[in-house]
Amino acid sequence: MGSIAQKMTRAWRHATSSAGEARRAFPEATLTAIAEAIDAGERTHRGEVRLIVEKALPFDAAWDGITNRQRALALFADYGVWDTEDNCGVLIYVNLAEHKIDIVADRGIDRKIDAATWQAVCRTMTAGFKGGHFHDATLAAVAQVNDLLHQHFPASGERTNELPDRPIML
Repeated sequence: MGSIAQKMTRAWRHATSSAGEARRAFPEATLTAIAEAIDAGERTHRGEVRLIVEKALPFDAAWDGITNRQRALALFADYGVWDTEDNCGVLIYVNLAEHKIDIVADRGIDRKIDAATWQAVCRTMTAGFKGGHFHDATLAAVAQVNDLLHQHFPASGERTNELPDRPIML
């Protein structure tokens, strides 16, 4: 990653991020609104959307220079977002300590929606987060994801909800 000073600065930022800050950014009402938005969107498409908000990386991951993308990929696997019947899982990963967002889409979706489109969704969130608008920015991003999935993978009748809609707070 870089010098010892850079490693220490990054690790310290993650070590001092608090659960209280995360709860203020994503209070219960926001988590409920996000779950409802994911549920409503999934009724219109075949995708499965997960949101994971992490207050900070584990100390060793921050020290070792694990990137936001690497962490998102690990959580994508750990939480089984990849393990959907139609290969249609999408993870929106928020790293609050660094104010970074990554979206990981399963192979079925990745074939139709490019990285630049996902980056535009991430920018929706980071722009809102800069102003402290976590609730609105996250709901706007979830709406964008739902719209993209509806466009490319419209619902085709009844389906099973394969992944929980409630965001995960780590």
